[in-house]
Amino acid sequence: MKRLTTVVSLLLAICLLFAGCGIDQIEPPSSNPSHIGSDISTEPTDSSATTSQAPESDNSTSNTQKPTVPNKVDTIQLSSIPAFSGKPYVAINNNVPSFNESDYTTKSYEYYSNLDSLGRCGMVIACIGTDIMPTEERGSIGQVKPTGWHTVKYDCVDGKYLYNRCHLIGYQLSGENANTKNLITGTRFMNVDGMLPFENMVADYVKETDNHVLYRVTPIYDGNNLLANGVQMEAYSIEDDGDGICFNVFVYNAQPQISINYANGDSSYVGGSSNDVEDEPNNNIDTSASYILNKNTKKFHYPSCSSVDRMKESNKEYYTGSRDELINRGYDPCGNCHP
Repeated sequence: MKRLTTVVSLLLAICLLFAGCGIDQIEPPSSNPSHIGSDISTEPTDSSATTSQAPESDNSTSNTQKPTVPNKVDTIQLSSIPAFSGKPYVAINNNVPSFNESDYTTKSYEYYSNLDSLGRCGMVIACIGTDIMPTEERGSIGQVKPTGWHTVKYDCVDGKYLYNRCHLIGYQLSGENANTKNLITGTRFMNVDGMLPFENMVADYVKETDNHVLYRVTPIYDGNNLLANGVQMEAYSIEDDGDGICFNVFVYNAQPQISINYANGDSSYVGGSSNDVEDEPNNNIDTSASYILNKNTKKFHYPSCSSVDRMKESNKEYYTGSRDELINRGYDPCGNCHP
């Protein structure tokens, strides 16, 4: 009996010992979106990185992917980029973006890196969806003075002004106005001829399909220069595995006939005729052509444009006539096929 009592006491002691070892002491990793991007390496500044995402709808499900900001990042080397030859951009990595599959999400969001110690913008990334696109006119951004900013005019530049405040993520994609983490000093040529066609391509695709596009823009600087030599633009459409949108390009921050000092943004005129001669119109030339109109986005396309294949039939209108007449009706030319 004494031996039995000893055995029972020992068993009770063992049970009490295991009862104190609960698994609730192990804390799960946080899935709070406010922590997104905290692992991205940026130089410390007084301003914090910004992440925003579209509000969840009532019909969202628990398996909806959370937005994640990748730990980018191996930036491209300027030495691997061909010298500017007059073309606005050049393809990188055979035009294939360097996203990881873990980056893919169908949840719209935006992320803007901290300004670095020189006040320069860093990498920005977003999953573009219709829910974060703007629904109102763009506001003023004139109060923002990005690094390397100069107000200077040249006759050879479209609109005269050499520099624009260039959105890294275009306003039509994100609705961002005077966000200092999203505006860099860029030439008119980079803004209009380089970046805008790709922004238009993404905007048209998202509006026409209601799909999402993973989109990243990275300014590329040489050392401590205040002006970026250009930007790397990457995009990949999620729902169709890149069939609709897939590109990886370097857009030059350059301007034909203008020499730029990237250290501080100084510039000078270097060649070509500064007196642009406007040709007299020839009224005997038939300027009519065939276009496909998108009644939803108010863009017009060549019939052979790839955007036409993705367009809903209900949004299509077939048109033969003057390009100028379409513009007068409020339509804009497609940024992809440039009709």
